[in-house]
Amino acid sequence: MNVFFLSIGSKLKSLQVMLVGLGAFGVLAIALLDAALLPLPGGLDAVVMTLSHLNHAMMPVYVLAAIVGSTFGCLVPYWIGRKTGEAALRRFSEEKRAKVSDWIDRYDLWSMLVGAVAPPGFPFKPLLVTAGVFRMKVWRFLLAIAIGRTIRFALEGWMAVRYGEQAASVFKQHYPKIGLGLIAAVVVIFLINKFLSRRQEDDSLTEGDLSAAE
Repeated sequence: MNVFFLSIGSKLKSLQVMLVGLGAFGVLAIALLDAALLPLPGGLDAVVMTLSHLNHAMMPVYVLAAIVGSTFGCLVPYWIGRKTGEAALRRFSEEKRAKVSDWIDRYDLWSMLVGAVAPPGFPFKPLLVTAGVFRMKVWRFLLAIAIGRTIRFALEGWMAVRYGEQAASVFKQHYPKIGLGLIAAVVVIFLINKFLSRRQEDDSLTEGDLSAAE
């Protein structure tokens, strides 16, 4: 069994080396595979930073390829959740299903955005599947993933240009803190948006009452 897994790991590593040699197209392919539940050894983050360090001028292209590949690759676990949703939902009571569905309807984009910028270790793949199970609107799903991945990969590209060969270690050391900071920023923006929406609703109700009184 160990020999089997070592063989699979070796083949995946060879595939990654081959794809990295393709430059931006390779980054796009690696990003698609990584998001579609087939992560390659070393990870997409290391590939983006390594290539960006070796060719500063191509950094924006590598970042864009990673964003596009990762965003559309996330559709695979989303569709898995969507297709198997009925079976998965049978485990939950109707009350729990209603609550989670309501949560997805109200906070779907914000939940995905948090997951997309969260530091490694965050259960992002289950979140993608859950979005499919509860039929989150595809365009909102893709928008949230694209925004989150843009923040992440743009930061990686900048760090590769700024810190060179040390970028990977700097990223590994500091991204958990940076990721938590980004999550906090998303939460703050969400609360501000919520406050402004409620205030607008209150103003509309007040204007309506004044109009009725007249």
